[in-house]
Amino acid sequence: MKIYSVDIIADYFRSRTDADVGDLISNLKLQKLCYYAAGVMAAARQNDDRPLFAERIEAWQHGPVVPSLYHSFKEYGSNGIPPITGVDFSEIDARDRTVLDDVYNYYGQYSAWKLRNMTHEEAPWLNAYEQADGTITTAALREFFIGEFDEDYLKSYQSAA
Repeated sequence: MKIYSVDIIADYFRSRTDADVGDLISNLKLQKLCYYAAGVMAAARQNDDRPLFAERIEAWQHGPVVPSLYHSFKEYGSNGIPPITGVDFSEIDARDRTVLDDVYNYYGQYSAWKLRNMTHEEAPWLNAYEQADGTITTAALREFFIGEFDEDYLKSYQSAA
């Protein structure tokens, strides 16, 4: 199972947006989509301690944030980040793309602030926000998200290997 760069995961989500219908992703929403992708993947990869992406996730005031990703897009403020097209995502395993699509299809329907509020009710952010370094670990993501998904869904990831 691969560990990706958060940039490729963010680009994947950005490639799914359709600016023509007003479907744009702000930095806040992109952060939450990457967090949820990391969480769902941690649950799906049950017996593998490797995270979806190498960069750390921190518990900030407005929810989980990947600092390097935040700095890449902070110039957009709360505005939409331009979508991208023509990117080859063949480096992302097919079963990982399926999970990313599931994350986008489910969580992408919500506004950035709705996602922010959702994360504030979840153990990974709540527990990390109280700690000095504020890191949200893969283990914490797995522990929480494994209980959020149907066992058949999680098994389908394993059987797709």
